[in-house]
Amino acid sequence: MATSASTAPAKASGTYRIGGDVQVDRLGYGAMQITGPGVWGDPKVPAEAVRVLRRAYELGVTFIDTADSYGPFVSELLIRQALHPYADDLVIATKAGLTRSGPGDWRPVGRPEYLRQQCELSLRHLGLEAIPLYQLHRIDPKVPLADQLGELALLKQEGKIRHIGLSEVTVEQIEAARQITPIVSVQNLYNLADRSAEDVVEYCERDDLAFIPWFPIATGNLARPGGPLDAISTEHGATPAQLALAWLLRRSPVMLPIPGTSSVAHLEENVAAAEVQLTDAEYEALAQAA
Repeated sequence: MATSASTAPAKASGTYRIGGDVQVDRLGYGAMQITGPGVWGDPKVPAEAVRVLRRAYELGVTFIDTADSYGPFVSELLIRQALHPYADDLVIATKAGLTRSGPGDWRPVGRPEYLRQQCELSLRHLGLEAIPLYQLHRIDPKVPLADQLGELALLKQEGKIRHIGLSEVTVEQIEAARQITPIVSVQNLYNLADRSAEDVVEYCERDDLAFIPWFPIATGNLARPGGPLDAISTEHGATPAQLALAWLLRRSPVMLPIPGTSSVAHLEENVAAAEVQLTDAEYEALAQAA
């Protein structure tokens, strides 16, 4: 049954085909915050996390980003609990390559046997036969890049993953990776206030790679009362967070923002950003305000 933008506002963000064949609505959902403090362990109220995930799909979100290290595995298991069996248009992307030894602790491990193990576990935990987008969470400097991506390429050949992506990489690293295997996405820190990955965004746009900005809202910096977007948001009738997301959607057609939250109310506010239409003047004003 068709849904309108008013009942499924994420649809207003437009669509993008990851790898040319996996279509998603551009405003997605990042499932890191549905875990416990420090992205460790279970959330305080697991039932609320399930409600958030189900509400995201109701609002038109068809792209959910997670990782084996969120919990670890807590996020993937909650996604399966909330949404399995998955709708035909729902795309789950996950990642491997960061290990956890406690709250807030992240350590890269890119040994081929480890990446294969984690892929197999993610398939089991998510209840998938193939992962639509599997991203190397971090390049492990202790392991040759060809070994890390070579293993992902083997998993792709075996039909366990469909497309391969990277996370927190430079343009040079993307180019090196593409010499080994096709790359369809890059997930880097990027938001209105922190555009240090601008060259990576431009590279992705030029070569039609999905760019998935994490920490897209920069909460606590742009969205605070009296912050740099406060006056513009009052003028426009949207929250600073919504303007920050609308700016990202306007920034590039390959941009797939994935704001995360553990609250249904906050989720609904974030997704409503897809319906905020910025003028050229407003787009430029937001860039200058930040």
